[in-house]
Amino acid sequence: MKEVTDFPRRVECRDPVWIPMSDGVQLNARLWLPEDADERPVSAILEYIPYRLRDGSARRDAMHHHYFAGHGYASIRVDLRGSGDSGGLLKDEYLEQELLDGEEILRWLENQPWCTGRVGMIGISWGGFNGLQLAARQPSALKAVVSVCSTDDRYADDVHYMGGCLLGDNLSWASTMFAYNSLPPDPSVVGDAWREMWHERLEGNDPWLINWLKHPHRDAFWKHGSICEDFSKVETPVLAVSGWADGYSNAVKRLVANMPGLCKGLIGPWSHKYPHLGEPGPAIGFLQECLRWWDQWLKGEETGVKEDPAVRVWMQDSIPPTTSYSCRPGRWVMEPSWPSSDITTWRLPLAQKALSLDGTRTDEKAALTVQSPLSCGLFAGKWCSYAAGPDLAHDQREEDGGALIFESPPLEKNLEIMGAPVFELAFSVDRPVAMVAVRLSNVAPDDKATRVTYGLLNLTHRESHESPAPLEPGRHYTVRVKFNDVAQVFPGGHRLRLSVSTSYWPLAWPPPEHVRLSVIERDSTLELPVRTPRAEDKQLAFEEAEAAPTIPAKRLEPDHHNWYVHRDLAEDSSTLEVINDNGTIRLEDSGLEVQTKAVECYRSKDDDFDSVVGEARWDRSLKRGDWEVRTVTRTILTSNSKEFIVHATLDAYEGELRVCSRNWDVSIPRKLV
Repeated sequence: MKEVTDFPRRVECRDPVWIPMSDGVQLNARLWLPEDADERPVSAILEYIPYRLRDGSARRDAMHHHYFAGHGYASIRVDLRGSGDSGGLLKDEYLEQELLDGEEILRWLENQPWCTGRVGMIGISWGGFNGLQLAARQPSALKAVVSVCSTDDRYADDVHYMGGCLLGDNLSWASTMFAYNSLPPDPSVVGDAWREMWHERLEGNDPWLINWLKHPHRDAFWKHGSICEDFSKVETPVLAVSGWADGYSNAVKRLVANMPGLCKGLIGPWSHKYPHLGEPGPAIGFLQECLRWWDQWLKGEETGVKEDPAVRVWMQDSIPPTTSYSCRPGRWVMEPSWPSSDITTWRLPLAQKALSLDGTRTDEKAALTVQSPLSCGLFAGKWCSYAAGPDLAHDQREEDGGALIFESPPLEKNLEIMGAPVFELAFSVDRPVAMVAVRLSNVAPDDKATRVTYGLLNLTHRESHESPAPLEPGRHYTVRVKFNDVAQVFPGGHRLRLSVSTSYWPLAWPPPEHVRLSVIERDSTLELPVRTPRAEDKQLAFEEAEAAPTIPAKRLEPDHHNWYVHRDLAEDSSTLEVINDNGTIRLEDSGLEVQTKAVECYRSKDDDFDSVVGEARWDRSLKRGDWEVRTVTRTILTSNSKEFIVHATLDAYEGELRVCSRNWDVSIPRKLV
C-alpha cells in the first residue's frame, strides 16, 4: 500500500471531542479536520461504531480519516453509547437508542461552524449497517453513504440465522461483543469517573447471545433495522461494497436492484476488510473511490460516479483449495445494470447420481438418501472470513464423504457464472425438524475440490421465516435452496460438483436429532446464473491502494492465528479449535498496551446430537504505567432436543484484584431450529 503524507489541505486532529446527547450522555469522538475549516467550511464524513477508537480501531481509523480530511473533509470517528470512552450502556446492536443518537450526531455535525451542513457516512460491518439504517430515517444532513460488508436483512443475511439455520458465528460474534463490552473507558480521557463507568458497564453487560436465541424466527426484533422491509425509505445515494470471502456479499446486488435512489455495487475477492486493506488480494485504491463518491454528493463535483456500471465485480479464476489465500487470481468485470440481461439460467437436472449437462432427466422414481455425520462441516471454514488465520473452506473431498454428491462430466469449455445458484430440491425426510446444506465445488482434473459457494435452509422454514412449520415425515416437498452469490470461472476440463448434506457443523448448529433426507432425482435441478463475458470488462481497473500513515505501534508479544481439527478416535470425538491471538502491542501515541486473545472450540462426540458444544473465551487487558485492567469472558452453548443452554462467566480485574465476577445459566426453548 502507498503511504500518503502530502495532502491538498493541512490536517489537525482534535481529540477528545464530546458530542452531547439530549438525555445528558456524552459520546466520545476523534475529529480530523482541515486546519482552515473554520474559515473555509467543509462537508463531514461520519464513522459511528463501537470498536473503541482509542485502542480498538485506532490504527485503521488514522489511515482513512486523516486521508479524507487531507482532501477537504471533516472526518469524524464516534464511539457508540456505552463503548470506548462514550457514556451510557451498549445493550445490543442497532437498537432504537443507537439510531436516535446517530440522528443527534448528524444534527450536531450539521450545525458546526466548520461544516457546510452536508454529511456522508462510511462504515464496515456495524458502521455499514447503521449507515443504511440511518439513511432509511431520512435525516436532512445525510447526503451519501458508503456501506461496506453490511446487509439490508438482519435475520436471513447476517451473522445470526442463515436460511433459518442457527450459525456458529452467532455464538462467536456474541462472545466478541461480550468481551468488548467488558472493557472500561480510558482514565486519561474520562478522568476519575472511569471506575464508576466501568462498573456500570460490568453490571449492565449481559450476553447478547441469550436474546438472539430467543428470536429464532423473523419477528419484529430482526425487522427493526432491516431496510429490506421498505427499500423506498432509502433515497440517499449508496455505494455498497463487499468481498466474496466476506459473509455479506449477497446484499450488494439486492441493494443495487431495489434502492429507489442511486446505488452502485462493488465486490472484490476480499474478506471482512476495507478494500484498500483487502485480503485475499488484490487490494484496490478504495479511498480514492470513496473520494469520487464524496466529491459528487457532498461537494457537488461531477466525478463520473453516476455513469459507473451498476456493479463492478472480481470474477474469480479457478484455484486449488486452501484455507488462506494472499491473492485470488481473476479479473474485474462489470454489468451496466442489475439484474443483468447478460446472465441466463442454465438448468442441470440430477440424473443417475450426476449433474446432467444436456438436460436429460432420469425416469427412475427411486430416491437417493443421506444421513450425514456430525463431523461433516469441520473443513467448512468461517461463515464470515476475517483473513485472520486459515478460515476459508478446505479441500471438499473429506466433507463429501458425508454427503450425497452429483458430479458433471468434464466441461467442454470455460463456464462463467455470476449471481446466486439455486438448487430446486424435491425431497422427503424422516423427522419433523431438518436442515439441508448444499455446496457447489470446482473439481479439477487431479480431483481436488474447491468450494465455490454454498447455501443452507432450515426445512421447517420452507415457506416462511416468520411462521415455520414442522415437516411431515415421509411427505414429498419441493424447496428452492439459494446459494451465496458468487462470480467464478470453471475451466474447460473441470467438473461441477453439487454436494448435499443434512448437517454442516460447526458452521451451522445441527438439528435436534439425526435426519435421513431422501432426494428425488427426477424432480431436482441445479440452476446456474451463466454470464456472457463483455468486451467492456477490459476497460475496468482501479488505482493502487493508498492511505494516510497509521499510528506507530510496538509489538510486545507475538500474535498467533490458527485453526486446528482434533480427532480423538478412542472417544470418537471431534473438536475444531480456533485461535485468534493478537498478542500485545503498545500504541506509541498514547502509551497504551493492548492485549487481546480469543480461543473458540466446537465439539461433538460420535453422532450424539446432545453432545454438541460451542465455547468461546476472550482474554483482554489494557495497561499504561501503574494502571492495568483485565477481563476474562467465557460463553458455552449446548443443546438438547428441547432447549439451548447458555452458560457464561465474566471476571474483571484491576491489577491483581478481581473486582467483578458474574455468572449466567439460562435455558431457551428450541423452536424448530
